Amino acid sequence: MQASRNLAKTLRSVTLRQGAEDLLEQARRGLSSAGSLKEVLKEKIPAEQERVKALKKEHGRKVLGEVTVEQAIGGMRGIPAMLWETSLLDPEEGIRFRGHTIPELQAKLPAAKEGGEPLPEGLLFLLLTGELPTKEQAQAVTEELRARSALPAHTVALLKSLPKGTHPMTQLTQAVLSLQLDSKFAAAYTAGVHKSKYWEPALEDSLDLIAKLPEIAGIIYRNTYANGDLIEPDAQLDWAANLSHMMGHRSEGALELMRLYQTIHADHEGGNVSAHATHLVGSALSDPYLSFAAGMTGLAGPLHGLANQEVLRWIQMVTREIGEEPSQDQLREYVWATLKGGKVVPGFGHAVLRKTDPRYTCQREFAQKHLPDYPLFKLVSDLYEVVPDVLTQTGKVKNPWPNVDAHSGVLLQYYGITHENFYTVLFGVSRAIGVLSQLVWSRALGLPIERPKSLTVEAIIARAK
Repeated sequence: MQASRNLAKTLRSVTLRQGAEDLLEQARRGLSSAGSLKEVLKEKIPAEQERVKALKKEHGRKVLGEVTVEQAIGGMRGIPAMLWETSLLDPEEGIRFRGHTIPELQAKLPAAKEGGEPLPEGLLFLLLTGELPTKEQAQAVTEELRARSALPAHTVALLKSLPKGTHPMTQLTQAVLSLQLDSKFAAAYTAGVHKSKYWEPALEDSLDLIAKLPEIAGIIYRNTYANGDLIEPDAQLDWAANLSHMMGHRSEGALELMRLYQTIHADHEGGNVSAHATHLVGSALSDPYLSFAAGMTGLAGPLHGLANQEVLRWIQMVTREIGEEPSQDQLREYVWATLKGGKVVPGFGHAVLRKTDPRYTCQREFAQKHLPDYPLFKLVSDLYEVVPDVLTQTGKVKNPWPNVDAHSGVLLQYYGITHENFYTVLFGVSRAIGVLSQLVWSRALGLPIERPKSLTVEAIIARAK
């Protein structure tokens, strides 16, 4: 019986791979009238190349900012030294994707249903082209990703072979690296493609990788938490909804949450670890698979992608110590005790933002609509009322308001996604949309290898004097 199942899975993989090119060609034919990603990029890239050349020629020696010794030894925080077109973090309005705020995108991006959450496929179109897609263009991206989504048999076999207990992020990185075998960018570079054409195989690899990530994540989830009982993708579902489906969470609310989650976590400027690592490795002309894998190893760090886990664990600790429905006075005392004990309140504050994170706000609105009576949401709402006031009273916090991580874990818990170690994989799947869109543009604009100047302590002292 097991042999029959294995044969069936192998046949399915072979059939999907054999049909992928046909499906992809069909998708492209359907895209031609709407304006495909590649067609729009081909039209835009020459003008952008000229714009960057002119910028360098006219303003190349102008100073963007000063670098202090504190910044040099403090993680280069805030140094304006990267070109990153896909997003910009505004201290007052939060992240802007190609100039659009989160509320604007919720209103303007196509949704799977009337009044629903935006489709990440629409955001991918926007980040790559700079244009808001029509409903037809977003649907065409869905179809193109679906046509590229079949996993090679060796990737599925690799994931199955990993030792029990392997962290989900390690599994994700291993799977991404296994896909590098088929890198079109690596093959084109070896064949001697002209540098002006680097962006084309980079786009092919990026779309292939983005398309395959939901099934990779679904397999990791089911192998790790459901005894390897895999769920086939649903050809009728969009990219994010299919991810939720393959994890085993098919309620309409879960599908909508996944669309929202994958949209708002897609990008956050280029200086964060996962984005910068992807950019840095890509600047050496490593292909998108190698570059994205580097970004994911950075995302796996406790100071980056694990923040929503830390928030959730803290909230759970609150409920254990003072109950599931504490009063605001009890919460206020608990927060003060936390701070006086030399600890932080996770999920509050931000290095750049000076207001409530719009990503927090849109998740709060989602919860008010779909799960208003959920006890953990009520607790998060009470913390929203209590914590900023306490942090302000300390006089030490520039931004006392909640960020995106203060809310996302609670929403995932409500829909049964309770395995916290997996949350960073969901983050990583989303982050691919932003960092790979920028990688395509980095190759299109001919950005060089990144090579900042480093100094020894003695050299810094000498310059400071």
